[in-house]
Amino acid sequence: MKKLEIIIKPEKLETVKGILEAQKVSGLMITHIMGFGKQKGYTQKYRGNEMNVNLLPKVKVETVVSDDAASKICDIIVKEVSTGEYGDGKIFVFPVEDAIRIRTGERGEKAI
Repeated sequence: MKKLEIIIKPEKLETVKGILEAQKVSGLMITHIMGFGKQKGYTQKYRGNEMNVNLLPKVKVETVVSDDAASKICDIIVKEVSTGEYGDGKIFVFPVEDAIRIRTGERGEKAI
């Protein structure tokens, strides 16, 4: 199993949710976060003064999928979400040793 952490612009959330639903992902968690990468934010004028805004709103989508589904999902997300501009986001892929459904005690892929 693999855990996917998908960091995207807030306006791409519905696209990513649609991709995950189409790939039969059984659950996901969404967190609104702030951060920056190579983009380093932007400069904005406010009442005649320049302000550096370096923490930008992002959305983190987390899900756990089977090993064979992970690369396919990542490929689809990159294809559909990429604009070619800084700030499109990142996908982090982590190995998951085990998963346990608390209600039933099921383990492994049966639990996801």
